[in-house]
Amino acid sequence: MTPIDRRNFIKALAAAPAASILTIPAHAQSGQPKARVVVIGGGFGGATAAKYVKMLDPAIEVTLIEPNKVYTSCPLSNEVISGHRDLASLQTGYDGVKKRGVNVVHDLVEAVDPAKKTVRTKGGKTYAYDALVMSPGIDFKFDSVEGYSELVAETIPHAYKAGAQTILLRKQLEAMPDGGVFIISVPPRPIRCPPGPYERAAQVAWYCKTHGKPKAKVLILDANDSHSKQALFRQAWRELYGYGKGQMIEWVPAAEDGKVVRVDPKTRTAYTSFGEHKADVLNLIPLHHAGQIAIKTGLANERGWCEVVPMTMESAVHKDIYPIGDACIAGELPVYDMPKSAHMANTQAKVAAGAIVAKLNGLPPPTPWYVNTCYSLAGENYGFSVVHIYRVENNKFVYITAAGGVSPADAAAAGDKPAVKVPRIQYALEAQYLLGWWRNIMTDAFA
Repeated sequence: MTPIDRRNFIKALAAAPAASILTIPAHAQSGQPKARVVVIGGGFGGATAAKYVKMLDPAIEVTLIEPNKVYTSCPLSNEVISGHRDLASLQTGYDGVKKRGVNVVHDLVEAVDPAKKTVRTKGGKTYAYDALVMSPGIDFKFDSVEGYSELVAETIPHAYKAGAQTILLRKQLEAMPDGGVFIISVPPRPIRCPPGPYERAAQVAWYCKTHGKPKAKVLILDANDSHSKQALFRQAWRELYGYGKGQMIEWVPAAEDGKVVRVDPKTRTAYTSFGEHKADVLNLIPLHHAGQIAIKTGLANERGWCEVVPMTMESAVHKDIYPIGDACIAGELPVYDMPKSAHMANTQAKVAAGAIVAKLNGLPPPTPWYVNTCYSLAGENYGFSVVHIYRVENNKFVYITAAGGVSPADAAAAGDKPAVKVPRIQYALEAQYLLGWWRNIMTDAFA
């Protein structure tokens, strides 16, 4: 929601008889909540949704169910792999969310009954809801690559859920000899980002360049033929580390046989349709789908993602359930699909929170706008970003091409004119903006 929309929304709530965030109704004064909202998953999406529902209407009882007591941010986790920060710097608890009046339960949700509107946890508790926010993040289809499995991931890490896998991949990079090969296998889109594989390639190269491994090679085997901020990554790779065949970083797209179809964990070999690539460190990122609880609840389509109603983020399958964040699919593939980023999860959470509070107060949903910002750090004082803006028209997500945009890249030479170069202070500033953005979104979600 825009600031103006939010102000108008609160004014509308205040004007609604006996259903206001300013006037707590009699049943709430007697100890009974106006309504119950349950949130599954305490990441950027879930924590934000729980916080904002409670802020918009304190009379609503909000319960956030998350198995982990400590949340670890995927944004900036590639810097842990490169050794430029430790994992603890990316972690936070839920005390800030609790102080907002949210009931935080550390348990695992095992089942949701959309008909009875109940949630059952592994700990044996059952929670009734009037509205349910489903924010379980992603899970992996490990068998999407022959030879890979959840067990194999203990030695061939994906490092796509920040935590133990991130530390494992860092240790493997530290042990890699100079002249070693670090392979990153990228699955078909859509994928979570961050931690982006292309930023990861830069971070690995940064580590090798500054830790006595100048002959190392970072090979990206990609099941896609393009990716976000492609020109900027090429420019940064070329300028900072060397890019192309025979250089430190090489990218092989799907059209050039980049899709990995099989791995041999014992020899750390990745096989494409026509070739094989031996690695010293193999970082295989499997195909994604929505978190398992979303699939068990019947919210996901045949591709494994939850479709939503654009105006409210409500499920297209079950009423009063709102899938947000990485678990949902929003827009039309491949061009206009909303990125699976922390910022987008945060935005979707606010849209869902506004829609839920409005519905529970007998009001129409606010007009939503969806915003994404995604930063990448390619090296020391070298960052860049992309911004996406979406609105809703005729019950469809519409990508506003005239808004948002991407950081400028150097222009190619035209004729006998020299190439136009972007002042490098631009990228140094964006590296600082990245840190400011991260601190702000962590605060917005968890404080």
